Amino acid sequence: MLKFSDKAPEFTLKTDEGHTVQLKDYRGRTVILYFYPKDDTPGCTKEACDFRDHWTEFTKQKAVVLGVSHDDMASHQRFKERHQLPFPLLIDEDKRISKAYGVYKQKSLYGRTFWGIERTTFVIDPLGKIQAIFPRVQVNGHVQEVLNQIGGRVTVVEKAAGRV
Repeated sequence: MLKFSDKAPEFTLKTDEGHTVQLKDYRGRTVILYFYPKDDTPGCTKEACDFRDHWTEFTKQKAVVLGVSHDDMASHQRFKERHQLPFPLLIDEDKRISKAYGVYKQKSLYGRTFWGIERTTFVIDPLGKIQAIFPRVQVNGHVQEVLNQIGGRVTVVEKAAGRV
């Protein structure tokens, strides 16, 4: 399990526009890497739109926002266009990166058990180390928590397993 100050796992993924990006492309900037379950679902849409609505604040902090899900390029393109998202959506169809970050987990809904992404956000510092982890994200207020973290108003944030 990843924790504060660990080196963030490197990745190479395609974006919604078909470009290839790597984590190392963003060295020198803070990276907000947020994993979400599915394009165009209510919680995922609200979370993406909250990041969109605070985009200027992230850019003032020299931070880049990257959304990651298992959806394909066409789904990401529709989602991004429909909600006018200004940041890249990364495609993790083979689930390799979700597994590397420990967010691909067994979940249950309405008595059904399945595997999927547990909504989680990682703040990665300019040197590529994990600065904060927000597991099992509750969408309301989450983007403000992330902004507080990168703005220096919070020192260490790890809510995993009841730790705050």
